[in-house]
Amino acid sequence: MDTFMQTALEEARKSLAEGGIPIGAAIVHRGRIIGRGHNRRVQQGSAILHAEMDALENAGRQPASVYRESVLYTTLSPCAMCSGAILLYGIGRVVIGEHRTFQGEEELLRARGVAVEVLQDRDCIQLMRAFITARPQLWNEDIGRA
Repeated sequence: MDTFMQTALEEARKSLAEGGIPIGAAIVHRGRIIGRGHNRRVQQGSAILHAEMDALENAGRQPASVYRESVLYTTLSPCAMCSGAILLYGIGRVVIGEHRTFQGEEELLRARGVAVEVLQDRDCIQLMRAFITARPQLWNEDIGRA
């Protein structure tokens, strides 16, 4: 597994250990992690702190060129909200751990010129499948299902 995806997976496991949803992300600029985060909706009582949003928050204000040159690694396919943030900040490449348990707005990203790579990583898939089985109500809340 790629080192940066491993970082995202570490973040996902951190979220699970904190009682949250096991999704993690890392933003990499020129081979250096500038932001990393995990889904903290449960932990912070937040409506928007998905892993990608947390990683962006932790990366902080950056020149537009930094985000354009960055790669976002995420353990799970980005939802509509996170995909909107990817587009807003002009992130040009997204590497996704898996999209078997949930497929977000990958086609939108591709249509807007973002390079999208899906790894179908076994560890990412197993982590999400186990969580969805154990906590289906919390999972449905996170993806906006009633």
